[in-house]
Amino acid sequence: MEGTLNSGRPYNKLTSQEALVEEEHYLPSNQENQVTLSTTRPESSMNLYNLLKVSLVVLAVILLVVNIGLGVYYNKLTDNNIVRDISSEITKLQASYDAAVRSRDEAKKQLAMELSEQQVIKWELEHQSLRVKDYEKQVEKMQVDIATLKSHLPMLKEGCRHCLPGWAFMSSTCYYFPLSDTAYRVSWNEARQSCRRLGGDLAIINSREKHLGVTRLISTNQDPSRPMSQNGFWIGLRDVEEEGVWKWVDGTRLTEGFWNIGEPNNQNNEDCAAVYPKSNPFLSWNDAPCNYNLKWVCEMAPRSLR
Repeated sequence: MEGTLNSGRPYNKLTSQEALVEEEHYLPSNQENQVTLSTTRPESSMNLYNLLKVSLVVLAVILLVVNIGLGVYYNKLTDNNIVRDISSEITKLQASYDAAVRSRDEAKKQLAMELSEQQVIKWELEHQSLRVKDYEKQVEKMQVDIATLKSHLPMLKEGCRHCLPGWAFMSSTCYYFPLSDTAYRVSWNEARQSCRRLGGDLAIINSREKHLGVTRLISTNQDPSRPMSQNGFWIGLRDVEEEGVWKWVDGTRLTEGFWNIGEPNNQNNEDCAAVYPKSNPFLSWNDAPCNYNLKWVCEMAPRSLR
């Protein structure tokens, strides 16, 4: 057993020696291969790494340049669009503003024309209103004239038989009234002389009927444009002989007068009597200076009663 073991051991020794010889024989070769691998593989890896690194850097640079270019182009494109949009909007706004200004100016002109036309219409309306008032006054005067003529018709009809042409017949007496607006005004003495030249004298109003007839005629023929003091008519009554003693032209004394309140007052040496158109005919007499210029009333006896 021991021999077996011994015989086995040399065998093991021999085997291990041959293995060692083989290992020694192949060791250089393996070492050489190992050295070769160890020397060539790191350099290749480094080259590949550097190449990859450079490629990545170049690619990054290219991408950066492309990105920058695209950004610049996009910015330019965007800026140009915005500028164009803003310019377009400004142009539109300017056009709208110009149109609004033109519309405003036209509206101002139209308003000025309308105001001017309105002012002209206002003036024309005032003018027409004045004309209407004048026409109304003329109509009123015509109506008064018509009423006067109608009231004169009976007197004229009777006057044609009893009085001279132009004289009116009232209360059995012929009366002459210079009622026309163009008739001149004279003093009391001149009025009496005119009546005498016509064949009569200044009127003697010594009854209620005569007084109402005379005041009715002069009231319907008064001139409203003249002051009341110029619308009087001389009558044949005065107090020149004795102050306060009033006598008619035929020498008879006044028994009943139709004086206004406070008259006669002999203010400014008023010695002649005149009748005025008043709404109350019983307050229509005033005393006045004899040289004052007024119209007058003449009377004459009718022809059939002479």
